Parts: sequence; C-alpha cells; structure tokens
Amino acid sequence: MVDKKEESNDLSRPKAPLVPGVEYPDHPLVELTHVDKHFGDLHVLKDINLTVNKGEVLVVVGPSGSGKSTMCRTINRLETIDSGVIRIDGKPLPQEGKELAELRAEVGMVFQSFNLFANKTILENVTLAPIKVRHMDRKEAEDLAMDLLGRVGVASQANKMPSQLSGGQQQRVAIARALAMRPKVMLFDEPTSALDPEMVNEVLDVMVELAREGMTMVCITHEMGFARKAADRIVFMADGRILEENAPDEFFEHPQTDRAKDFLSKILTH
Repeated sequence: MVDKKEESNDLSRPKAPLVPGVEYPDHPLVELTHVDKHFGDLHVLKDINLTVNKGEVLVVVGPSGSGKSTMCRTINRLETIDSGVIRIDGKPLPQEGKELAELRAEVGMVFQSFNLFANKTILENVTLAPIKVRHMDRKEAEDLAMDLLGRVGVASQANKMPSQLSGGQQQRVAIARALAMRPKVMLFDEPTSALDPEMVNEVLDVMVELAREGMTMVCITHEMGFARKAADRIVFMADGRILEENAPDEFFEHPQTDRAKDFLSKILTH
C-alpha cells in the first residue's frame, strides 16, 4: 500500500513537459490579476489574484456558490469580467473575434455535462475541431483521435454514437476531444459531478494520468481524494474570494482559516 503522503509528494515533483524540447515560459501560463465579476447585484468574484505555472495542477475547492466555476469559465472567456486582467501564456485575454477563437483553441475545457454531438460518432466528435479549427488533415486528425481515445480507454467505442456509451465513457471522450486540440492548459469544471458514483474513478484516473504527464490543469472539484493525490496546489474559495492557497497536505491537515476548517469538517466526514 502506497502511503498517501509519499504518493502526493511523488506527484508534486517537477513533471516532464508533454512535448520534449518545448521551453517552459518564465511567466505564469495562466494569470488572473484583480479580477472582479458581477451577475447583476451579486458580486461573484472579488479581487481574484491567481497564477498557474506550466505543468502545474491547480485544484480549486470550496462550498457551492463560492465562485469556483465562474472563475474557471472566465479563463477562456465563457464568462466576461467587469475589471481586472486575465493572461494566457503572457497575453491578455482577447475580447472577441478571431483572436478569441484562437485563444480558446489553446485552452481545453471539460464541463459537468459531456456536450458531445449526439448525431456524430465518437471518432467524429474528437476529430471535428482539429479539422475545422486547426485545419488538420483528416487522416492525421483520425490517427490523433484514436491515440487519445486509446489513452482514455475508449478506443473500442470509436464508431459508436454517444448515446451508446456510459456517462463515464462519454466524459472520457470529452477529455480526449479537448486534448485533440493540443491545448496549453486544461480546465475541468466539476467533471465528475454528473456521473454515477461507480463511474467517477474511471474519469479521475484519466485526470491523474494527465497530471503525471505534465499537463497544466485547473480543476474545480468536490473529489477531495483526487485533490490530495493529484494537486500541486490547492486553492480554497468562499463567497467569491480566494481565502487560502497551499500544498495539499498542508491544506487538508492544517487549514488556516475558520471557513476552510468548517468546509473540511463537513466534507471529509461524509
């Protein structure tokens, strides 16, 4: 049996880049500076300052309604911000148009719902964006898709329709689809929350493997076991603010704020 702390420390060591020879930038890959966001009178993000370095796995936890998903969605501008700056690989997030579309190709996102095209096969779902957006040759796109589907364990389902797959399989396809764009960073917005309990681990296993390979990841999740195992850093949010940032063991064993202590006492006893 692997000691949790040993396993956590092993995962938090510097990871090899996904593409050998690619230089690590000297700036954060994702950077949010003084970000604020309102929905009407509701102030959902309050002076958010956050950085994510290349190869880092950042896990964001906190109670429902704390602003976690909204923050995640601002990183590829699915939600606009009222003030502040968001940079991806050193460049401010474009407002609209072609530059924004190109940026979104660099930022993969996996949602709670799978959002697969119901009228297309699994293979077609994964190859569509690389062909249309990256202008990849169809054969190259299909080879890449089959490789990725193999990595997430569903290559044998390539010619099936989404409705023929389980929820866990569909979510793994959604991860493969995001990876097919060869993104610089992957965003996961509670990717297991819509799954039956027995399907959760098969998706988390894929995410842990991505973490081992050095994929830069921002994960919003309630899966505390995954957070402790895969994260390099835990960010705790409540009431629209970042209240704590720490290494997993420190966060879980020595939370600094009463709000975090209260959250952990409730979520770790069930």
